[in-house]
Amino acid sequence: MPTISTLLLFAAATMALLVVPGPAVVYIVTRTVAQGRAAGLLSVLGVHVGSIFYVLLTAFGMSALLLASATAFQIVKWVGVAYLVWLGVQKLWLQKTDDGSVAEPPPMSNARIFGQGVLVNILNPKTLVFFVAFLPQFVDPARGSVAVQLLLFGIGFIVLGILSDGTYALLASVLAGRIRKTPKARRRLDLSSGVVYLLLGAVAASISRA
Repeated sequence: MPTISTLLLFAAATMALLVVPGPAVVYIVTRTVAQGRAAGLLSVLGVHVGSIFYVLLTAFGMSALLLASATAFQIVKWVGVAYLVWLGVQKLWLQKTDDGSVAEPPPMSNARIFGQGVLVNILNPKTLVFFVAFLPQFVDPARGSVAVQLLLFGIGFIVLGILSDGTYALLASVLAGRIRKTPKARRRLDLSSGVVYLLLGAVAASISRA
């Protein structure tokens, strides 16, 4: 088992990374503003079910193999880029009603909110690189099974991620009432989140295996 000092260092490093907004945070905030706190927290749950996928891959060495394969990595990378761009275009696309105003998109079902949260995290190549490059730095083979230690750190990452992303959801829910009051404010949020998704897609496209 890792030492207390290693666990504390891991927690501090993880929180420093988690507080920087990425695709998951953008998705969580926009869902919260659009449909309320429950939808935001459900999207948090979806995002970190996606994290479980990478924790298991990392613990059993499969993600290292994926990262080592140029073809497999490029597939994950470009599918993820395409997904972020698609989310961005959806936000930027103006749908007009008969009177010329911007139409309100229909609310997402709980299953779709959850599913998109899972996909946002799984299809983010940065997540793959993060787990392969970051988690093993805290593993000490002399302290026991490497796989068990990786699972422990992965669980710790998920717990801290839920706390961090849940905080974003709760803060967004406080502001949601104000933003939802006017179509102009809602549209500004859609435009800004759409641009952010496109920028994150560009960042994801620049990620390499090195």
